Amino acid sequence: MPELPEVEVVRRGLQRWVTGRTVDEVEVLHPRAVRRHLAGGVDFAARLAGIRFGPAMRRGKYLWVPLDETTSSLLGHLGMSGQLLVQPQDAADEKHLRIRIRFDDSLGTELRFVDQRTFGGLSLHENTPDGVPDTIAHIARDPLDPEFDDAAFHTALRLRRTTVKRALLDQSLISGVGNIYADEALWRAKLHYDRPTATLTRPQSAELLGHVRDVMNAALEQGGTSFDSLYVNVNGESGYFDRSLDAYGREDEPCHRCGTPMRRRAWMNRSSYFCPRCQRPPRNTG
Repeated sequence: MPELPEVEVVRRGLQRWVTGRTVDEVEVLHPRAVRRHLAGGVDFAARLAGIRFGPAMRRGKYLWVPLDETTSSLLGHLGMSGQLLVQPQDAADEKHLRIRIRFDDSLGTELRFVDQRTFGGLSLHENTPDGVPDTIAHIARDPLDPEFDDAAFHTALRLRRTTVKRALLDQSLISGVGNIYADEALWRAKLHYDRPTATLTRPQSAELLGHVRDVMNAALEQGGTSFDSLYVNVNGESGYFDRSLDAYGREDEPCHRCGTPMRRRAWMNRSSYFCPRCQRPPRNTG
């Protein structure tokens, strides 16, 4: 699933290629792609026609584009395999094209939502007073947000009876961090994924947060992490950060820090990758 860096790469592409353009018409080609728009596909298309797109925004893994002269936004979630692609109008349709948005200008490109597994989608929502679509108002700020509160994050960690990786994936605490970048940040911080959050000191949580930011910024510089053709930017280009990973996907390979073979453990229907020497587990944890 795309994480914050992949979604931010898409947001930047939308900002460049879509912001300021006015919608001419919309085609909804699969009802599941607008299932979160409860009024249905016909209403979705009608409400977008003639609307000018504002600046592309993001919180965690969610993207949205405010609709000029309204109190609403177009919200996008990529799910497992969603792609927002800017394509020439005469380009052949993708096999899993779900929504097409045409514009009333002469640039010759259109916005396409392509989703093989149809877990993602687009929908229209009212904005909260601070400009966030109301349906994602509960999502916490992400660590790259300049208004992210580091001190509040540490306090919340200490108060929660959970483990550190679970906390990193809790979108109500910190958004945008998924399985890949959680493993990478924990490896850099030398913390085991099952370390209780209540045992983290303020310097340790500050160091961990710094590593989360470093990993995400490094991924952004390389266009995100792409393990297959499903993770692409708006121009269909994949990222290259998967070539720089220190933990994720490296089972039995030597730790880049100490040389010990990396391990993988099943964890919450996912996998956790760690170094058994650098990231020693807490007691009663394998």
